[in-house]
Amino acid sequence: MANTKSAIKRIRRISRQTDVNKARKSRYKNALKKMSMLIETKKKSEALKFLPKLNSELMKIAKTGVIKKQNASRNVSRITKKISSI
Repeated sequence: MANTKSAIKRIRRISRQTDVNKARKSRYKNALKKMSMLIETKKKSEALKFLPKLNSELMKIAKTGVIKKQNASRNVSRITKKISSI
């Protein structure tokens, strides 16, 4: 257990930030699942409409540090390639 006042404050802050990061990661995963569902059902027009929203979501998550920027870029690249192959 934390001994100092500052360590106790950090524990409170970390727990709040953990909740925020979990919510962000959940939104990111839900967006990826929605896109993969659109790709599986071969709805190219809807997938193309959703792609900018997904890209925006991924970059927001990367900016906050939940995932790395390269991870977000790689996901966008792979998804774009899958959409073009439909």
